[in-house]
Formats: sequence, C-alpha cells, structure tokens
Amino acid sequence: MQLADRYGRVATDLRVSLTDRCNLRCQYCMPAEGLDWMADDETLTDEEVARLIGIAVTRLGVKDVRFTGGEPLLRKGLPRIVAATRLLGARTSLTTNGLGLRHLAGPLAKAGLDRVNVSLDTIDAATYTGITRRDRLTDVIAGLEAAAEAGLKPVKVNAVLLRGVNDHQAPELLKWCLARGYELRFIEQMPLDAQHGWQRDAMITADETLELLSESHRLTALDGRGSAPAERFLVDDGPQVIGIIGSVTRPFCGDCNRVRLTADGQVRNCLFAREESDLRSAMRAGATDVELAERWVIAMASKRPGHGIDDPTFLQPARPMSAIGG
Repeated sequence: MQLADRYGRVATDLRVSLTDRCNLRCQYCMPAEGLDWMADDETLTDEEVARLIGIAVTRLGVKDVRFTGGEPLLRKGLPRIVAATRLLGARTSLTTNGLGLRHLAGPLAKAGLDRVNVSLDTIDAATYTGITRRDRLTDVIAGLEAAAEAGLKPVKVNAVLLRGVNDHQAPELLKWCLARGYELRFIEQMPLDAQHGWQRDAMITADETLELLSESHRLTALDGRGSAPAERFLVDDGPQVIGIIGSVTRPFCGDCNRVRLTADGQVRNCLFAREESDLRSAMRAGATDVELAERWVIAMASKRPGHGIDDPTFLQPARPMSAIGG
C-alpha cells in the first residue's frame, strides 16, 4: 500500500504534530490569551504516536518524519518518540520555536534526530517581543547555537515577514544567518491564524521578499526543487543558499508529497483541508495495523488538486496552525 491520491501524487513525508500547546503567542498565529488546548485524553499517547508512525513507515512508504506542534519541545516524550522513529529507518526532523532547544538539542541528536527548523522572524529584540509577545530572543539564539553544536545540520531558520513590522529587517536577518551558517527560509504568511484575520493584501509575497533581498545580495535560482516546498537561491555565488516558500502566490500543490497527523490522531491530507480522518478512535477501539493503514490510504485518496486559496469559495480551515502542525 502507498498513500496515493487521484492525481498521481504519493505522500512519503509525514508531519506529526505532538501537541497543540505553545509557549509563544505570535500575532499571526493566536491571540494574546492563547487558545483552549486539547484535553490530555484527546491527545495521542507516546505509544500511540509511535504505532501510527510505524504503520506509516513500514506499511505505507513514508520516508521522512517531521515533528511539529504547537511547540513539539513541550512534549516530554519527544526523545523517546524520535528514537523509536529512527529505529524504523526514517529520516527525522523537527520544527520548533527554539525556546527549549538549548537543553534538548544534545539529547535529541543522541536519540537520532537529523536536523531542525527554528522559527525566527527577526533578530531585533524589541521586534521579536512585539511579534511573539514574549521576551525570549536570547533563548532562541542559544537554541540555534546548541543545534549546530549537536550536529543537527543543516540548521534552518524559518521567518515570516509582516508588512510594516519586520519586512524592512529581512536583509539584516539574512546577513545574520549567513554569518552563522544557518539556512534562512522566508515563508509567506498563510491563512491559518486562530483569529481568522489573515488578509492577502497585507501579506509580504515571495516576489516582494526577493526584491527586498536583491537590494543587498545577488540571488541565483537553483534547479532541482522536486517536492520540496522551498525554492532555493544561491546567495552571492554561494556556497550558502536561502529558501523562499510561496505557499500562497507560488503554490507547489502539484508536487506535494506530504500528509499530516494531528496530536489527537486525525489524518489531514492537506495543510488547508477542512476534512479529517479519525485514526485515534479506530485505534482505541481495537483496529489492527492493517485496518489503520487501509483507513489512511482512503483518507489520502480524497486529496484535492490544490489548496484553493485563490478560489473565491476558499474557506480557512477551522483549526489554526498550532493545532494542525506545520
């Protein structure tokens, strides 16, 4: 069996959300007061997470597993889950806000984690505090340093530019990352905020980002993107590169190879899907691995050709990014 849809795409990249909780309150993600988190009995146990990952890797052809949240470093069993996944032979990565990475980079590397993506929109302390509503920039920087020291490379930095907030700081952030050997990736702001306040005309587009960076650097597009979400550009003739993820204005749906598992055991065949398939209930009711695999295959078959953000009928998913996983 494989996770194929009606358009010939096969999912080999699994994004696993380990929690919907987060210790930041980024303006483009959730309100200052936070959200109502999932109840503990709704969230998959470590054993249930490991079982579903095992089914995906050994029965359904998944090759890459990325752990996300919320903030996955808040999951106490993370090193154990990473180790169990690594034993299956899958490549492993982590998307994190970096707050606890200073303490966990070493243990995660020892458990078998291959690399990390750390969210960092600015290196200006005041701007960082304004965006995240937390004064924790020094912790993120320390986490990045720890990741590099632990060998979790390439260390990638994910940044979202907000018009009138940090867009003018893009060249400075790039210079900072280049000096430290981090691979910077700018991501267009997507309609996945809990407040449903996203507006297309307020978004900094991929084209605008490239224009901003081209004022101070020579960028050369690289071939061989494949199913990767980021378009990569050589910076000043290399060897370092940056990535641009234009999920809204430069969609890559035709080459998508991703599937998502939420912290409460729901399969999402697209980041922007409004439908989910429940594996948790079936698993807790005694479904076999084969039966769960068959449910997963059915869930993928209904994947739409694209996310449809440009369609007038587009509706934002009910769940925000923190409850879906990146």
